[in-house]
Amino acid sequence: MEEQLQELRRLASRAENRRTETGIPRVAMVRGAIPEHELTAVYEPMVNLVLQGGKTITVGERSFHYDPATYFVMSVDLPAAGAVHDSASGAPYLSVALTLDPGLVATLLADLPKPAAGGVQDGAFSVAPVTGELLDAWLRMLRLMDRPEDIAALAPAYEREILYRVLQGPHGWMLRDMASPGTALARIAVTIHWIRRNFAEPLKVETLADMAALSVSAFHRHFKAVTALSPLQYQKRLRLLKARSLLIAGEATVTSVAYGVGYESPNQFSREYARLFGLPPARDLARISAELRPR
Repeated sequence: MEEQLQELRRLASRAENRRTETGIPRVAMVRGAIPEHELTAVYEPMVNLVLQGGKTITVGERSFHYDPATYFVMSVDLPAAGAVHDSASGAPYLSVALTLDPGLVATLLADLPKPAAGGVQDGAFSVAPVTGELLDAWLRMLRLMDRPEDIAALAPAYEREILYRVLQGPHGWMLRDMASPGTALARIAVTIHWIRRNFAEPLKVETLADMAALSVSAFHRHFKAVTALSPLQYQKRLRLLKARSLLIAGEATVTSVAYGVGYESPNQFSREYARLFGLPPARDLARISAELRPR
């Protein structure tokens, strides 16, 4: 597998220290150090393959670390904190990611035999070791960057192969559940989409439970199992992440942002902001500005 990884590293080395589009639908890559505020964000459903260095993802109180030759699966939108690390030799962090499209996964599932019934599983994110077959599929996909005229014809086939290899792996059930209506994960995903669209509005757990066709207690249990957060904690993270992005963009004052994301008290907003990000808004913005200042 080392030969495959070396070629993937060469292909991904043209990335920048931010999400870098490849010209291939839903495929992006990143290289090197990434500002902390960009790694603390809402992560979309994806398969992320680390090629060099390492990355830590923390959702709620759960943390996962992944190194080269491991991949990360996330099957719902999750507010998370991340940190990337150079390799032991000092080589920069490198990774590639495929954003998941539930419709494509569902189409692929229709062509596959139904798996034997297993135990109930929870969670929407985890790490697994990569296989040679999965690396081969990723190689074919990234080689298309040098043959853009082939992307329209071949990328869909390579994407299906990547999805198929993940479906065959230890976390394939996540993809199956996200694309199969009626599963607990799919029901929770519906409520997550609602919270994301309406994060500034008051949240009624009973309404969300009805939306998921679950009792309130069952909804709480499944939501926490999937996201590692309670519904209210999830909403709070969305509010604070949105507020931080608005403040960094310089679009409004702390007070107007606090009200805009749904807080009734700017003081409460500042306290919860500091609890999540480590500093109150003004000092956090000063820290971020210093990090972004050219050296």
